[in-house]
Amino acid sequence: MAALLSPLRVCRGILREIRASKGPEYKNSLAYNYVLEQFRKNQVTGERHCRAREEALHASNSYLCLLSSTRQHIALYDLYHGKGQRGTEEMAGVVGLRLPTQPGGKGWEK
Repeated sequence: MAALLSPLRVCRGILREIRASKGPEYKNSLAYNYVLEQFRKNQVTGERHCRAREEALHASNSYLCLLSSTRQHIALYDLYHGKGQRGTEEMAGVVGLRLPTQPGGKGWEK
């Protein structure tokens, strides 16, 4: 796994993923409020030092990775499987290939 991000970047990333999944009403969701509450609770201040800060940061970083990976998986699934049956030519175009053609014609026609 990559290096841990700063707490502010992780918080913003998680909130961005929640916004992408929930739509315009994301601020009213329980997940949004819970994430903000947890980040505020584990914030290090001059008066208090949070012992489990590194553990909470690692867990939140892992959660951000899960959310972004899930969103990317759904996007890829929709791209390749979401439209039902496709023709051979269309599927070849999706993956960046072209079907071979006959020198004198349009395709493999009889």
